[in-house]
Amino acid sequence: MTSKQNVVTAGDVPGRPARPVGYWERIDRIDGQTPPLTDHQRARLRTIFHQTIPRQEAA
Repeated sequence: MTSKQNVVTAGDVPGRPARPVGYWERIDRIDGQTPPLTDHQRARLRTIFHQTIPRQEAA
């Protein structure tokens, strides 16, 4: 009673399990429904990812 799951193996990162068929199409569909980021949101994300000292070390 085992079921065979179709998986995509091409382009997967070594060490990670393969993605189910349709994975990236689903991600593209979800991403297409989201509103674009505002300038303020982009600035906050840029600040978070470009900090020289992580907040955990600074505390």
